[in-house]
Amino acid sequence: MTIAPPEVKKIAHLARLAVDEAEVERYAHDLTGILDLVERMNQADVKGVEPMAHPLDMAQRLRPDAVTETDQRELFQLNAPMVADGLFLVPKVIES
Repeated sequence: MTIAPPEVKKIAHLARLAVDEAEVERYAHDLTGILDLVERMNQADVKGVEPMAHPLDMAQRLRPDAVTETDQRELFQLNAPMVADGLFLVPKVIES
């Protein structure tokens, strides 16, 4: 599939991208190359290939779900301009 310069301009307009007029021809060439590569990949025989989420057949190592730090909420709230009942208070930003 070949992408022509007018198509590059149309794609750029739809994507709201500023494309320099001097670069349109290069973009057309690059996009054509990308689409040719995708077409070649689509022709690959993948019958019998099972889809996978990860290329390695391994389980993810997980750390134990244990508390590793002490509660320092009161210390952190000493610097807050407004606090009530252990919560940070912020100015109202949405008016009804």
